[in-house]
Amino acid sequence: MDRDQIINPCDVDNLIAEGKIIVIYEDAVLRLDGWMDRHPGGRLAVLHMVGRDATDEMKSYHSKETLKTMKAYRIGRKQGTWVNRTPPIRGGIFTKQTPIVDNLSSSSEAEDSADDVISQNSSVCSCGLTHKEKEGKDGVRFRGPCPVQTQGPNQKPSAHTLVANAACEREVQNDLNIYPSLDPLVQKDIARKYQILHQQITDAGLYKCPYIDYGKEMARYTLLFTGFAVLCHYGWYLTSAIFLGLFWHQIMFTAHDGGHLAITSNFVVDTLLAMFVADFCCGLSIGWWKSSHNVHHLEHDPDIQNVPIFATCPSFFKSLHSSYYDFTFVWDAAADFLVPYQKYTYYPVMGVARFNLYLLSWLHVISNRSSGLSFSKAWWIRPTEISFMVCYWFLFGYCLVWKTLPDWYTRIAFVLVSHVVTMPLHIQITLSHWGMSHVDLGESESFPQRQLRTTMDVDCPAWLDFIHGGLQFQAVHHLFPRLPRHNLRKAQVFVKEFCRDTGVPYSILSFVDGNQKVLGRLGDIGDQVRVLLDCQKHMAETGESGLA
Repeated sequence: MDRDQIINPCDVDNLIAEGKIIVIYEDAVLRLDGWMDRHPGGRLAVLHMVGRDATDEMKSYHSKETLKTMKAYRIGRKQGTWVNRTPPIRGGIFTKQTPIVDNLSSSSEAEDSADDVISQNSSVCSCGLTHKEKEGKDGVRFRGPCPVQTQGPNQKPSAHTLVANAACEREVQNDLNIYPSLDPLVQKDIARKYQILHQQITDAGLYKCPYIDYGKEMARYTLLFTGFAVLCHYGWYLTSAIFLGLFWHQIMFTAHDGGHLAITSNFVVDTLLAMFVADFCCGLSIGWWKSSHNVHHLEHDPDIQNVPIFATCPSFFKSLHSSYYDFTFVWDAAADFLVPYQKYTYYPVMGVARFNLYLLSWLHVISNRSSGLSFSKAWWIRPTEISFMVCYWFLFGYCLVWKTLPDWYTRIAFVLVSHVVTMPLHIQITLSHWGMSHVDLGESESFPQRQLRTTMDVDCPAWLDFIHGGLQFQAVHHLFPRLPRHNLRKAQVFVKEFCRDTGVPYSILSFVDGNQKVLGRLGDIGDQVRVLLDCQKHMAETGESGLA
């Protein structure tokens, strides 16, 4: 195989139509079929990059050593500017095309052929953006920014469709007014400056983990756990539950670091550290977290898919299929009832969110997503996770809750208090995302702009960083996922300068203001549901939507 042959866009589309996993990296065309079952970050992270230039994403998530191994998957190179496709997993349709240009075509001709192929597989929604569309499972249709449901020729649009489309279009237009133009040249320049920024971060040594800071972390973890053990020994059970909850809250930040390989940058070492903290100490699967979190950092974020309890985007007013869960989130009567009150249920649900994580963790380790690693070099992850999680439940559930605590009242109170204490962690996780835009502006939007548009940082004094655990720098973290959290504040200086240079707004609010913004968004979506229900009632009575 000639790894330097020119592969034109039509050839790429044909390969994807045949089911091949084709990704663009710098000027190389990669075929990653053989990498899918070996990718420690899971299949979905790769599937969301099919047909796209994933240069920035791959550089931000992988070390130089890992990127060097990609040479083995190179099947040729592209020429000229690449026009991103919509990956099949997100609704893109690819059909075999007769080659429009040969391998010696010029870059301008290749780009023209790309436009032809896109026009054959795309449609334009009412917000003026181009989307590819397909019908997925359960008849669900999905597109880019506005998942507009196509109606039959004699079928009137439902109130759900009208309200969702109108709200989604407003949000898209608002983002288009605030953020830099989606013109390919503008986005290419932003991507170029991001690559310069990435090199600045590297040259500043910010990828080197400051291990002395982990000495301070270990002292804090030890103090909290010791406080829990001593208080429990002397019968101060509920007070000891507070210390245990604080221990869980603090130590999970290290699991987050290990999951991103931000401690030693060694996959085995960091994964074992993350599993010990998450699975053994906290009973939560780091494998589930990594599988979910990698998609969270890219597309189709599973962390915002919480219907019927929460809806953070009008697109959920209609049934949508999750590429992560492979499940259709159906908007039903339960959502109609719960979502209008979501700004009131937000904190109570965050208080018990940890119980849901237990369930998701066990569902992951027994799922095909986890068992698929059995055929890769990471085969040891699944049995280790199961062993650690069993140990956690033996020590916490049996030895502590069942054998140590004296009665059922104390047991129930201890479990509730220790778990509710971790509520700030769940609020912190949602804070930086739920208050930001969730719409997709299309494939032309650059990686750095998309991360900054959908993510918010939380402002706090440096001495409070340990409480937030680095999660207050979500925008910086999303631009550089492998960066050690103790260096994120230093990196923030470079990111602010990048934003001033490119004109991409940098969102940063205080913790209080951030909470108000999330509650405001939840309230706004809830109000839209009330309008939707009023429309349904009006349509049932008159046959008209009442929105014209």
